[in-house]
Amino acid sequence: MSAEEAANDANKATEGEVVEQNKRSPSDFLKDVLGRPVNVRLNSGTDYRGVLACLDGYMNIAMEQTEEYVDGQLKSKYGDCFIRGNNVLYISSQKR
Repeated sequence: MSAEEAANDANKATEGEVVEQNKRSPSDFLKDVLGRPVNVRLNSGTDYRGVLACLDGYMNIAMEQTEEYVDGQLKSKYGDCFIRGNNVLYISSQKR
């Protein structure tokens, strides 16, 4: 193997390592946003914004300082909110 081929193989390995380091699983994302502000969209289109307190493997969610938005308009504010997981379309992080 020539020096050039060896260098190419080393570069490919380095690129592969970088790709591996940038991959994040959904589980990693949920661990990162625990205790932080999130937006939870339900299948009905309703959004709940608040601090993610905890969740389980069924995506059942407990939130604090929660605000309910319907069609983009604030409808209600809740201290604590519990959402059954089968209603959840997605969870996204938000800046507050």
